[in-house]
Amino acid sequence: MSARAPMSATSDKRPDSGSSRSAWNDDGLDAPGRPISSGSSTGSAKRESKSAASSTRLTKQTKAKKEKKESFCSKVVGSIWSTRYTQELTDNETKAKTVLRELIIYVIYLAITCAITSGMSSENMYTMTKVMTDLFVDSQFPVTMNTFGGMLTQADFWRFAEGPMLDGLYWEKDYNDHNVSDAELGYVYYESKLLGVPRLRQLRVHNQSCEVAKMFEDVIPACYSEWTRKKNDETEYGLKSETAWVYHSEKEMNGTSYRGILTTYSGAGFYQDLGTTKVKTTEIINELKENLWIDRGTRVVFLDFTVYNPNVNLFAVAKMMVEYPPSGGAMSSHKFTTVKLLRYVTVGDYIIMGCEFVFIAYILYYLVEEIIEMKNVGVKSYFTEFWNWADVVVLLTAVACICINFYRTFQVEKILESLLAAPDEFANFEKLAALQMNFNYGVAMIAFFSWGKLFKYISFNKTMTQLTETISQSRKDLLSFLLMFFIVFFAFAQVGFLFFGTQVYDYRSIGNVCITQLRIILGDFNFYELEAAHPALGPLYFILYIVFVFLILFNMFLAIINDTYSSVKEESQNSANEFEVMDFFRGQYNKMLQKLNIKRDRIADIQSAIVAADANNDSQIEYDEWKEELMARGYNENEIEEAFKKFDLDGNRILDANEQAQMLKALEDEKNAVDKDIGQVENKLGVNDRPTTSRPETRSKTSRGARGRRRAIAAGEEERPETATPGRQKTAVGQRRSGGGDGGKPRVISEVGYQEFTQLSRRVDRMEHSIGSIVSKIDTVLVKLEGMEKAKLRRRETMAALLDSIALADDATEEAKRAKMEALVRDELERWDSESAVSRPGSAVSRPGTSLSRPGTRGSLR
Repeated sequence: MSARAPMSATSDKRPDSGSSRSAWNDDGLDAPGRPISSGSSTGSAKRESKSAASSTRLTKQTKAKKEKKESFCSKVVGSIWSTRYTQELTDNETKAKTVLRELIIYVIYLAITCAITSGMSSENMYTMTKVMTDLFVDSQFPVTMNTFGGMLTQADFWRFAEGPMLDGLYWEKDYNDHNVSDAELGYVYYESKLLGVPRLRQLRVHNQSCEVAKMFEDVIPACYSEWTRKKNDETEYGLKSETAWVYHSEKEMNGTSYRGILTTYSGAGFYQDLGTTKVKTTEIINELKENLWIDRGTRVVFLDFTVYNPNVNLFAVAKMMVEYPPSGGAMSSHKFTTVKLLRYVTVGDYIIMGCEFVFIAYILYYLVEEIIEMKNVGVKSYFTEFWNWADVVVLLTAVACICINFYRTFQVEKILESLLAAPDEFANFEKLAALQMNFNYGVAMIAFFSWGKLFKYISFNKTMTQLTETISQSRKDLLSFLLMFFIVFFAFAQVGFLFFGTQVYDYRSIGNVCITQLRIILGDFNFYELEAAHPALGPLYFILYIVFVFLILFNMFLAIINDTYSSVKEESQNSANEFEVMDFFRGQYNKMLQKLNIKRDRIADIQSAIVAADANNDSQIEYDEWKEELMARGYNENEIEEAFKKFDLDGNRILDANEQAQMLKALEDEKNAVDKDIGQVENKLGVNDRPTTSRPETRSKTSRGARGRRRAIAAGEEERPETATPGRQKTAVGQRRSGGGDGGKPRVISEVGYQEFTQLSRRVDRMEHSIGSIVSKIDTVLVKLEGMEKAKLRRRETMAALLDSIALADDATEEAKRAKMEALVRDELERWDSESAVSRPGSAVSRPGTSLSRPGTRGSLR
């Protein structure tokens, strides 16, 4: 018991196994006089060491797995989105492959884009727009023989409504004056179905919307200004009972704003839906006319309707508008928007749908590519490139067009379902038509930038970048020119507006004058209108404008472009391309040719091995003989076994005469095919236009000759070319075959052609000339610096001697010292003048050590 007491005391103070080593130290057990179990401490240290090692291994394994996963992800991303801008490319061959891969992918994308744009439009769209215009705009009124485009008064609108409008919307009789069947009612031109009913709508201004001059207040009680949203009249008038006499907001009518000739009008107003038949519509028109639906407060009248032609699957959304300006009269305009709202009907439409899904995939691909590029180069650096801005515009426009396409597809189905349920209501396709036109504009912009973006992918060629380089280098001059141009241009625009704005239609506003003056630059002008407006000022304005703008400024612009283009073209000729595509293709052809040559030589090896293996001339080749012969020629055992089994039909490990004949025939056919492929590659390389040498003879047909040649190759000697067989010349342009170290297999060594050597020699000459002139200038500068240093030393010595002589003359007076100093300074100045005269330009030529006599100049470089 007493022996175990100390042990118990110690164990009472020992911490549990979960405590750390620091707990033992903190508890004071390491202090002298307190026993500690050394074995227990050692075991704890080992356990901790094992635990730390295990933890380190787990950390390393986790880190390795993470790095492996990141490496795999980066490898996948790099292989899919590998471009010149997402990774650094130093090797020209890798750069060429990457650029060509980018170009091919982009050309496919461009083809898909062109397919989508071609599927969106057709000639039938123009044809349908034209026939609708001819029917409603160019048809004459019964009495006045006027047309919709020639309206002058409010009465002309009612003549149009009672004549061309009714006749155009309701085709209820055939040309033989017989009524059409009920199934044929509601068609325009008997072909296009009228969707719903047409609608008339007007916007008004209230009385006293403008101020009358005080002198005329008693005489003129009413004043109606131009239409604006603030002056819009929303009060009921006339019968005050139906929609034609009650104002409805834009939200109630589900309308949209529309730009007319005079201003932009809202989608609200007073509206009247017409009937489904000609008789009912005639009654509605007569009621509106009798109750003066159009009066002095009317500023615009709209006629809206939509037709669908199932023959060509096109919708024509019509909007005909007559504006009544406050100055009096009427101004008519129209817009027939022919769109393809049902996009997917025929087989061709579904092919376009497939192209659209491919287009979406391309947009996602390029979106990820631009994000990666932006991450690599940084946001600020990314937006310094013009093509990156173009990419962003294309991607954003594409995303918007994709959203519009999906929205329009579902919305058309919704409207058509409601229309079929209520065929006597107005079908409002105006928003969808505007949406489709915006979609067309977006796709057009995508196509434009996509074609222009080709310059980005062919920018490795200096010739292809001349356009962008010309614009880039001339931008400062162009900005200065544009400032001068706009000063002169707007001065003439102001003069033209004030001179002819009241008499000539093209000069009615500043904006129209600017457009007219731009047309004059392009040769589109009407001189006689200006002369009729003012016989003196018209010709004077025209002549001065032609002289200053066309003859002077326009030619200055051309001179800036021509001068910059000349310098850019000269720079492109003197600088090399980023890489030569033809060199890349030529290198690929050479590699292909090299592989074909190796294949042909292997066939020749096997042919010669068949002859050499039959050493005892018994017309039988055993496998051991075959193996020994081919292994001596550098083939491995697997290749030998595979070739032998292919022709050992009976499997007796012996090739008899028939099997040898089959093998030789198969090898000869394969050799002819390889020769044919070699000839095709040579034709593509154009070997006839390049210096060539004879093709070395293939391996001899004897085993001894083949082994001797292999020994020569192994010793580093080159095969000697013998007389080439007829029709067989060198298999690659500027190349020669020689033995290699890979088991005696031939290798291809590139040679420099005569043209390349001449070009290289000229470049070396130019470099030598440039280096020689630089060395000469450096030598001249060094000589001058050496002379300046010597002169500085002499002057320092002279000044020191001068000061010493004056200081030593203690017995002399101040005047004597001053006179002596003046004499010494005068002598020194004369000496400096004489030295400077000697060191003037021209003296350095005769001095030793100058650039003409020193080694290392251009003469020594030669």
